[in-house]
Amino acid sequence: MSELTSAERVLRVLRNEEPDRIPHFEWIIDRRVREAICPGCSMEEFTVRMGLDAILTGPDFQKEQVGPKRVRNEWGVVVEDTGEEHKFPVESPIHSWEDLRNYQAPDPHAPGRYDSLKRTVARYKGKLAVGVHLNDVFSIPRYLVGYEGLLIAIAQDRELVRSLVDLSVEINVEMAKEVARCGADFVFTGDDYASAERPLMSPVSFRELFYPGLKRVVAGFHEAGLPVIKHTDGNILPLMDMILDSGIDCLDPIDPIAGLDIGQIKTQYGDRVALKGNVDCAHTLTFGTERDVVEETKAVIGKAAEGGGLILSSSNSIHSAVKPGNYLAMWNTLRMYGEYPISLKSWGESDMGETFS
Repeated sequence: MSELTSAERVLRVLRNEEPDRIPHFEWIIDRRVREAICPGCSMEEFTVRMGLDAILTGPDFQKEQVGPKRVRNEWGVVVEDTGEEHKFPVESPIHSWEDLRNYQAPDPHAPGRYDSLKRTVARYKGKLAVGVHLNDVFSIPRYLVGYEGLLIAIAQDRELVRSLVDLSVEINVEMAKEVARCGADFVFTGDDYASAERPLMSPVSFRELFYPGLKRVVAGFHEAGLPVIKHTDGNILPLMDMILDSGIDCLDPIDPIAGLDIGQIKTQYGDRVALKGNVDCAHTLTFGTERDVVEETKAVIGKAAEGGGLILSSSNSIHSAVKPGNYLAMWNTLRMYGEYPISLKSWGESDMGETFS
């Protein structure tokens, strides 16, 4: 196979097909890790210099400073800067039905909403896959009423939950239409449904409250011509059939901390969905040796690369505690062993081992 562009490579995987080599990108690479590897690099420059296969952006939302380390975003949520890449939500705007009736969500068609995406498309369209972060059915409700508030509402006020899910679906489908017109290649959503032990709600509650909206929002993304990478940490096995039946194109990250094995998921569901993951960023990339990382990266390739449909990455993100050398060990291992047909034997060994093509 002739060498593909990064954009072609990622889109082929999102069709659950075999590319020329396994693509790689991360949702987040913490600035401290980037600085150790590529001093002075922004995330954009790091993406280009390291040869990652996708460049990521999102809609532009206005922010208002409300404290030394706190801002209120356009959703009305106050977030605090903790020094990490993700800011932590500390105040939510909705506490009652009256709050919801008076709530004004961000306008998905507001001027300037997609300026960052337009700049990214102008620079990288056709070279790198351009991904845009939107949401599906859990994160927006959780932000608007708070984590505890949403879990209480699931038990006590299901109509409130349905209304919040509807709001999230409607806005994100409208944003998908806009980002598709701007030239995005795919959507990724980051709504976590589970802890390491179990889903955050029963499968019965998920089917009643979230599954109908999940089907609608994924259908809306597809109608806009955008494949969907769905991220959720945790033990999602009790929800797996519903998540896949929604029509997502790729599932991330197959959480090893929750006991999920990417080989088992590939065997059971690989004909239905592409996979992204899952070198363990909680233990191996953070506390392991570079040799540990090499072996785990090879194991992920061996379990999930056959036939294509794999984007290799960490099991969540390259957070601030990941050893820079360990990230490079994962990256280099993928470069050495990630070309199709896959061979997991080192160069020069007489037994070239099992190959997948």
